[in-house]
Formats: sequence, structure tokens, C-alpha cells
Amino acid sequence: MDKTPHTSAHPLYEDVLALLIASGFVSLGIFLFHQVGLLTGGTAGLALLLQQVTGLSFGLLFFGINLPFYALAWLRMGPRFTLNTFVSVAAVSFMTDHLNGVLQIGKIEPAYAALIGGTLIGMGLLIMFRHKSSLGGFNILALFIQDRFGIRAGKLQMGLDCAIVVTSFFVVSPWLLALSVAAAIICNLMLTLNHKPGRYQIA
Repeated sequence: MDKTPHTSAHPLYEDVLALLIASGFVSLGIFLFHQVGLLTGGTAGLALLLQQVTGLSFGLLFFGINLPFYALAWLRMGPRFTLNTFVSVAAVSFMTDHLNGVLQIGKIEPAYAALIGGTLIGMGLLIMFRHKSSLGGFNILALFIQDRFGIRAGKLQMGLDCAIVVTSFFVVSPWLLALSVAAAIICNLMLTLNHKPGRYQIA
């Protein structure tokens, strides 16, 4: 019996709706992180770190950092994945920068922000992956390696994210650093447990 998983492409309207929902999850998670000074991995973590240093908006930094990675996405993942990723990055950049216009948080415990924020970002990434998209940067690298070598994207992403968070030792307090690492683990556990090679294909 043929046990090879069979997948069919999502229609355009499903992709658009899913990517908007996923971007909403990710932007809310990043928003919670920013409220309490947590960091994360990947290009989003780098953008949050640079935001603290430069004072520029997260959206502008995140969008700009991801620009060089689209060439790899186009060459290795194809035009559809590249376009979907561009849309996701642009949507997250815009939503995160404008969330404070519709959401005001008076108080949030950092531990809760790490738990819920990490979960939201992980769920958003899971939806993006299943609709042939990502948040650029290390997401593209992780998905490429999973597609070619069968190494789960979540495990690789977890290692890269934790490495980036740890490099922020001199920027945040040890407590916030520990919570940032915990949030990165929570985020990537969502991918490791739910995104299996072969279940959804990039190309």
C-alpha cells in the first residue's frame, strides 16, 4: 500500500485568509514581548534588539532585515513560497507597528507574556508553514534544510533562536533573558510537535 502523503495546493483565498490570521497571531506575540522587554530568535529577535538600540520601529527593521533572504527563498523554494513569505513579513511588520492603536495593555507579567507570546508566534508560524510561507530569515533556512535533509524545522529553529537570544545577555536582565529562552523553546515546540516532514511540502 502506498503510504506516501498526498497533499493538494490551497486555493488563493485560503492562503490569503490563513496568512492574515497567522500574521495576527505573530504580531500579537511580538507585541506582548515588546511590552515587557522580552526578545526572541530569528530576524524578529534581531529587529526587537535593534529597536531597543536604535529607537526605530520594529516593522521597519523587520521588513528591511528580511530583504536579503528573498533571493534564497526564490532560488530554493520557488516563487509561490517567496511571494507568500513577502506578504507574511509585510503583514507582520504593519500589524505590529499599529497594534498600539487598537490595543492598550496596562500590566502584564513577563512570565505570562513569554508563555502566551511564544505560543502565539509558534501557532502563527505553523499556519504559515502549512500555507507555504514563513517569516523569512532563519525560517527559510530551517524549511530548506527540512525539505532537503529531513531535519525537523522546529528543532533547527529552536537551536538558532536560542543562540540569538543568548547573545542578548548584555542587553536584558538575566530574568528576562531566561524568559526569552523559555519563550523561544515554547514557540519552537509548537513547530516540532505539529509540523512533520512530508505532511506538508514546500515545493
